[in-house]
Amino acid sequence: MKFTDGFWRIRDGVQISYATEVREVRPESKRFTTYASVRKVARRGDTLNAPLVTVECFSPAEGVIGVRVTHHAGKRRPGPDFALAGDADGAGTVRQDGPVTELTSGPLTLRLDGSGPFALAFHDADGRELTRSDARNTAFVTTGHGAQHHMLTRLALGVGEQVYGLGERFTPFVKNGQTVDVWQADGGTSSEQSYKNIPFYLSSRGYGVFVNHPGAVSFEVGSESVGQVQFSVEDQSLEYYVVAGPTPKDVLTRYTALTGRPALPPAWSFGLWLSTSFTTSYDEETVTSFVDGMADRGIPLTVFHFDCFWMREYQWCDFQWDPEVFPDPDGMLARLKEKGLRISAWINPYIAQKSPLFDEAAALGHLVRRADGDVWQWDLWQAGMGLVDFTSPEARSWFQSKLKPLLDQGVDCFKTDFGERIPTDVVWHDGSDPERMHNYYTQLYNRTVFELLEKERGQGEAVLFARSATVGGQQYPVHWGGDCWSSFEAMAESLRGGLSLSLSGFGFWSHDIGGFEGTPDPSVFKRWLAFGLLSSHSRLHGSTSYRVPWEFGDEAVDVARRFTLLKHRLMPYLYGAAVEAHDTGVPMMRPMVLEFPDDPSCRQLDRQYMLGPDLLVAPVFDTGGEVEVYLPEGTWTHLLSGERVTGPRWRTERHGYDSLPLYVRECAVLPLAADEARPDGDWLDAPVLLVHPPASPRYEAEVSVPDTTGARAASFRVVRDGDILRVTASGTGRPFTVRVAGGPKARGAGEVTVPLG
Repeated sequence: MKFTDGFWRIRDGVQISYATEVREVRPESKRFTTYASVRKVARRGDTLNAPLVTVECFSPAEGVIGVRVTHHAGKRRPGPDFALAGDADGAGTVRQDGPVTELTSGPLTLRLDGSGPFALAFHDADGRELTRSDARNTAFVTTGHGAQHHMLTRLALGVGEQVYGLGERFTPFVKNGQTVDVWQADGGTSSEQSYKNIPFYLSSRGYGVFVNHPGAVSFEVGSESVGQVQFSVEDQSLEYYVVAGPTPKDVLTRYTALTGRPALPPAWSFGLWLSTSFTTSYDEETVTSFVDGMADRGIPLTVFHFDCFWMREYQWCDFQWDPEVFPDPDGMLARLKEKGLRISAWINPYIAQKSPLFDEAAALGHLVRRADGDVWQWDLWQAGMGLVDFTSPEARSWFQSKLKPLLDQGVDCFKTDFGERIPTDVVWHDGSDPERMHNYYTQLYNRTVFELLEKERGQGEAVLFARSATVGGQQYPVHWGGDCWSSFEAMAESLRGGLSLSLSGFGFWSHDIGGFEGTPDPSVFKRWLAFGLLSSHSRLHGSTSYRVPWEFGDEAVDVARRFTLLKHRLMPYLYGAAVEAHDTGVPMMRPMVLEFPDDPSCRQLDRQYMLGPDLLVAPVFDTGGEVEVYLPEGTWTHLLSGERVTGPRWRTERHGYDSLPLYVRECAVLPLAADEARPDGDWLDAPVLLVHPPASPRYEAEVSVPDTTGARAASFRVVRDGDILRVTASGTGRPFTVRVAGGPKARGAGEVTVPLG
């Protein structure tokens, strides 16, 4: 939200009171509190009729420093609040030297000099200033001639500093110059609105900032004061955390340790998902024709998804199969299971008035109510729908009880759609603040469903296909990009959204292959297939038309088969990257700046990414196959053609539909599965280690292969000594093949030697 009118003036009806002068500092061993007046105090009388701003500085975890700025502390705080991990006793150390007070936590130090104007400066372990909130940058603001009260902070941007993240945003990847409102909205992928709003940004200078407020947070990223990031909330208090690096990966590791790491999705979920699509006509005969059609064409299918109309019209949700369309759901699901498929079913958190569950939920008090006690209802989406009140433990258990019979029937996972259009003119069961609950609702919704899946299927077997999220939502994967058009432009905006989300703490992300709205041109569909099958999760889904590949021609069938089989072969490598995301918070799909933060050319790239640490993917957004790709320093080998290219350099390439820029990083060792038929096969049954050694005669590397639980099943140590490459296995005595990129290969067990001369 903008409060100023240019550099010199304040907007009409706005009054800003800046923290101006330090009046007292109260240090403790691990934290300190300072009190700042909003005007200079020259004599005792100046302390009268004048506010103080209370600033508390603390550290919840190593490398993270929190600042809480408060005007009036007596405001009732009904919640909700983000669930944050950390040391209850604090992780910082306070030091005072004259007027200077410092709080140090790991590599991060916050410095307050009480002798000058109020300012907070953050420094790294080398003493380099990362950012600062200088004079006239911490304040409370009244607007509407005093009707609204806001808290704001501004943090400085250095010359050339770039800002990323803030959730799944489809606007330009670098957020400098943008106004970003953190407020859940069902706005598609073509506007400034977002399904997944995360008040966290990552800086190219090697730090992150998390605003700990679940309600509306407004960011002005170099867009009001062009040398600063401003963030504000309509409240009496504002709390933010600066998260240390020094690398972007370090920032994400610390941030997700605070807000939650993603669960590890089951290996089968990385296979190809096929949907009925949304408003298309389908029954068991249609579904079977799709499933058999994929098998007949040699395209392995892992998950079949039933979208909304598996339930009766006007009754979403009643969680009952439409008996006219699916008269034998138990038998149908059993027949699909016999084909080796997992089953996904669409749900949302709304109960239509025509659903038999509406009266039941209303009588039990499980629907959100207005202040006068009436059930909140409207007709958007479903006629007379109400909203399940997930702040009530009883309502959560009730909702789970309606889903459990579906799991008993054979459903394996749920697409948890919606959760964004949450009203603010309501009363919640637990007394939550409606403004704060608007964004937070999705967390309760997705957690409720995910916890049921874990309980019924076991840890490591739970997976969602979720659309909305807030801070902490990364714990309940997978999330997909929402409703996009069927065009190259929408394909590119979807990728931007996914890359922004990955820099906001989310390890896994997907999108609708071919686009959701409309019917894609075959060229769009074929290009999107390659992109979708080189994403963390891969789903064919549309709105008014089917997404089976043969609807788009024989070549689309070939492309779907080629890239599905390729993804299955890559699964030992991909699941290793998934385990890393689970363990550290570093995402599977990585913006180039995350993997190459010291390469200035990578800092604005949003049409290519790293899939795990070693695979560079550049989707093609052009019918003719022309694509620009940037290769950082080192020698890169095209995985499909074997071509070797030395970076750093830009290339303009042209690819057929069966290819795209897909490069392997120098020094990488890619473990490949022999079984192309499924994503969750035995990865140690005759695997291939594809080695990409540098030109150096001395080279060492190690790669691990997980099992389908994420545990290390085997590891391979690769050593080059002149003209000999030696690979030693541990944890397995089974045969494996070593293939040197562009060179020889050898097979054996235990230890394999490959001559390079």
